[in-house]
Amino acid sequence: QVQLAESGGGLVQAGGSLRLSCAASGRTVTNYAMAWFRQAPGKEREFVAAIIWSGSITYYADSVKGRFTISRDNAKNTVDLQMNSLKPEDTAVYYCARRSPGTWPPTSWKTFGTWGQGTQVTVSS
Repeated sequence: QVQLAESGGGLVQAGGSLRLSCAASGRTVTNYAMAWFRQAPGKEREFVAAIIWSGSITYYADSVKGRFTISRDNAKNTVDLQMNSLKPEDTAVYYCARRSPGTWPPTSWKTFGTWGQGTQVTVSS
């Protein structure tokens, strides 16, 4: 079974940038969806962005459109999230997740069965 591991989180001032990476170990299923979710204390897990591994089809939450970019690196077997123009409301633990083919876009966390451990992103004012 594929294992996921996030990295790249940290503390950044508003307007700054961070690049998160999700490393997928094991055999990659190219038609599966990979996604980034985030969760702040006391709040529901929130969809951020998704990509179909094969074809680089992407989808973004309205709150991050134009600021975040999800991409794949086939050589490194990673899914990355470039985050620019960060805002304090972006502060959360960011998780990557994997899901078998289904509805698109895959915005419900309940449909994902494989998760990474999460990485903290904190944006100060």
